[in-house]
Amino acid sequence: MENKNQPNQNNNNFFNKNPILMFAIFAIVMVLIFRSMSPDEMGISSANSKNISYSELKSLIKSKQINEVVIGQTTIKASGNGQTYVVKKVANDQTLVPLLEENNISYGAYSESNWLSDMLFSWVIPVFIFFAIWMFLASRMQKNMGSGILGMGSSKKLINSEKPKVKFDDVAGVEEAKEEVKEIVDFLKNPERYIRLGAKIPKGVLLVGPPGTGKTLLAKAVAGEAEVPFFSVSGSSFIEMFVGVGASRVRDLFENAKKEAPAIVFIDEIDAIGKSRAAGSMMGGNDEREQTLNQLLAEMDGFDSDKSPVIVLAATNRPEVLDAALLRPGRFDRQVLVDKPDFKGRVDILKVHSKEVKLSNDVNMDEIGRLTAGLAGADLANIINEAALLAGRSNKTKIDQQDLVEAVERAIAGLEKKSRRINPKEKKIVTYHECGHALIAETTKGADKVTKVSVIPRGIAALGYTLNAPEENKFLMQKHELIAKVDVLLGGRAAEQVFIKEISTGASNDLERATDIIKAMVSMYGMTDVAGLMVLEKQRNVFLNGGQTLKDYSDDMAQKLDEFVKSFLNERYEAVLATLELYRGAIEKMVESLYEEETIEGDKVRAIIKEFEEANGLPTRLVDVEDENSDIKKAKENQVDE
Repeated sequence: MENKNQPNQNNNNFFNKNPILMFAIFAIVMVLIFRSMSPDEMGISSANSKNISYSELKSLIKSKQINEVVIGQTTIKASGNGQTYVVKKVANDQTLVPLLEENNISYGAYSESNWLSDMLFSWVIPVFIFFAIWMFLASRMQKNMGSGILGMGSSKKLINSEKPKVKFDDVAGVEEAKEEVKEIVDFLKNPERYIRLGAKIPKGVLLVGPPGTGKTLLAKAVAGEAEVPFFSVSGSSFIEMFVGVGASRVRDLFENAKKEAPAIVFIDEIDAIGKSRAAGSMMGGNDEREQTLNQLLAEMDGFDSDKSPVIVLAATNRPEVLDAALLRPGRFDRQVLVDKPDFKGRVDILKVHSKEVKLSNDVNMDEIGRLTAGLAGADLANIINEAALLAGRSNKTKIDQQDLVEAVERAIAGLEKKSRRINPKEKKIVTYHECGHALIAETTKGADKVTKVSVIPRGIAALGYTLNAPEENKFLMQKHELIAKVDVLLGGRAAEQVFIKEISTGASNDLERATDIIKAMVSMYGMTDVAGLMVLEKQRNVFLNGGQTLKDYSDDMAQKLDEFVKSFLNERYEAVLATLELYRGAIEKMVESLYEEETIEGDKVRAIIKEFEEANGLPTRLVDVEDENSDIKKAKENQVDE
């Protein structure tokens, strides 16, 4: 891709690449020249010189063969008979001067150094050495901190200017977001169509969504479709240790963009510089970040989109922390949600990322799309890559369905630890534990149905796992569905008590998650009589998993909350124990199969439960899986129609 911000390649010659070396060579040459040109005292030239001993010099003086002598700090020079003699001086000899006076030979003194060499060796060379060391360290720092001395000033090296080859066809699963940004492309291609009507294109578009949903890819696709220069920079690149560097880099960024207008400026992770200024006032704030933000606001107000159309795209997964001045009309006029894909979107994303890999004919992307509910585009791309690596490890020529399913399990549950040895006692506990989860999940209305049950260790700490296929397009959860989640989580612990007659530490995470669900029902969703409709906690960081909560309630309310959580957990636990006692035979059959095979599919779990219900004349509690995923059926039908 073309980069117009790169310097002229003709300047990358040997002299420009090695300025320190060239300066050293020049200094040495100049010292040698001046040393050779420096005149000696009393006109004695160093040309045609001859080295002799101190005694030979005295003999020549006595024989009247020396005309004049000059004495230096360590050497003596004498001339006579057209010859210059150089003698090593003997220290503390007091006889030479009387000998010269006795023979009427003129003598004097000379300095073996001159003012130029003194200056060079005393000042210039030491300063040069210090400067060379400093430049070396600075050049190493520039690689990480940008151009200029210690990264100050220009942002050319931090800005990636290119014309992306990405098109809208390469972006899948975010159809609504693509429609929102298509008019930006149309404006950049045909600005007169909008200017004629008096319309003004949004100066800034903020792409909001969870990590890995394709915000950066969508921004590149906008530039690729519009065929305009694309300036991309990370928000953290503006902040350095020096005050004013961030503001300078913002100015430099927009200057470059204006020169190549129409252009697109993309700032990734804008929350690094765009955090609310009011939030940090109580804790002192960050002056450097605020200066950078102020400069960004000024630049977005400063350019006219009609004369030099520069569209600013920004991406963040924390929109709640952004400054209000950044989100007002005239700056980031529009917020586009780039959310996690639905079933059809996931299938499309999987097909896009599988174009470059070899797939077997038995691959069913619809099944993989059903198993990956809740995953983002980056997760799906990683699943395709993991499947390719697994196929390559097995020396296969094509990726089959089993490779893709294993890649999904790796993404959700972690790596298999087949080498981890589990003693029979622990394996028995884990088997009953996971079967307890599976049975409650299948016999409880509103619970996610079982896809696979395994006692093969995965990840760091999991000794077994039950993989559930969540329902599609669930943006809301009803009260009975939350209670069903609690029951499923308690199913493992209850199975240990019913069948092992002793509990273990394996349910610690289950109990933690169950407690959190019940607390949320009380404090956030208003589903109980403890607080009624009063909200006790406010959730923050919507797109980040978890996030912070702001608690604002009395100690008395906290005591009531704790008592309710405890009593409700006990109530649900008793109900789960009753269900497991009722389906004891089904659990034993399930455990027997799982103990032998180590992994059983959800269909086999449902078959065992159905067989047990028919044998004992029990009304079925099984819920039709297809009914739970009826929206997937509709998506598949729509896909066929298209």
